[in-house]
Amino acid sequence: MTASKSHSPLLAVVVSVLNEGDNILPVCTEIREALTALPPTEVIFVDDGSTDNTLQKLQEARNTILPQLRILIHPECLGKSTALRTAIRAARAPWIATMDGDGQDDPAFIQTMVNAIRGHENAPVGPLVVGIRHKRRDNLSRRLATRFANGLRQRLLKDDCPDTGGPLKLFQRDLFLSLPQFEGLHRFIPALMKSYGAPLICIETQHRARLHGQSKYTNLHRALVGIRDMLGVLWLQKRTRRPPPQTEL
Repeated sequence: MTASKSHSPLLAVVVSVLNEGDNILPVCTEIREALTALPPTEVIFVDDGSTDNTLQKLQEARNTILPQLRILIHPECLGKSTALRTAIRAARAPWIATMDGDGQDDPAFIQTMVNAIRGHENAPVGPLVVGIRHKRRDNLSRRLATRFANGLRQRLLKDDCPDTGGPLKLFQRDLFLSLPQFEGLHRFIPALMKSYGAPLICIETQHRARLHGQSKYTNLHRALVGIRDMLGVLWLQKRTRRPPPQTEL
C-alpha cells in the first residue's frame, strides 16, 4: 500500500466493543504504537450498546491517546456483525482490518497482514487475510467447543480456514459490503468471500489472555446459533453465482 497525494486513508482498523471499559485505554495504546508501521490508517470503534463506562473510556482515549479515533454508537446492542458493518460502511479506506477490543489481539500483527497483500492491493477481488490463533488462551471448554465448531464448519462449508473465528482479518471494504448481512456473518467471512472469489491467506498469530472482564457468549449459545447460521451459509454458498469479468462492446 502506498499513500496517495490526498493522504486519504488506505486502511481502516475497526473494532466492535461491548462493555469493555477496562480494556479500552490499553488497547488504544497498542493501536497507536502499531500505526507507526502502517500506511495512512483510520481507527473506528463501535460501541455496541455498552452499559458500562466504555463510551467514556473511548472519549478519554480520543482525548489522550488517539486524537484521530472515530467513535460510532449503537444505542442498544445489535450484535458484533452489525457493529462491524456500521464501522465498515463509515470507513473511507479501501482495506479493512478487524480486531477485538478485549486485549487478546495484538494490533502489531496488522503490519504482517498488510505485507501479505503486497501486489494485490488493486485486484478486482483482493485476498482475505486471516490471523490463525496459535495456542488459544481460553478455558478448556471454550477451546474444545471451538475445535468442534471449526471441524464441523470445514466439513460442511469447505472454507479452507482452520480458524474462521479469529478476529484479526484483513479484506477489501467493498467486498465485505457486497456480502449478505446477517448477525453471525463475522464467523463465516472466509466461506462467503471464497464464494466471491477471494483468495485466502492464513497467517499464524499469537493469542493472548483477555485483559479484563469475560466473554459475552456462552459455549452453548455459540453452538446453537452457529449450527443454524452454518446451514444458512451453506445455502448461500450453493445459491451464489459469481459473474465472469465484464466485457463492454
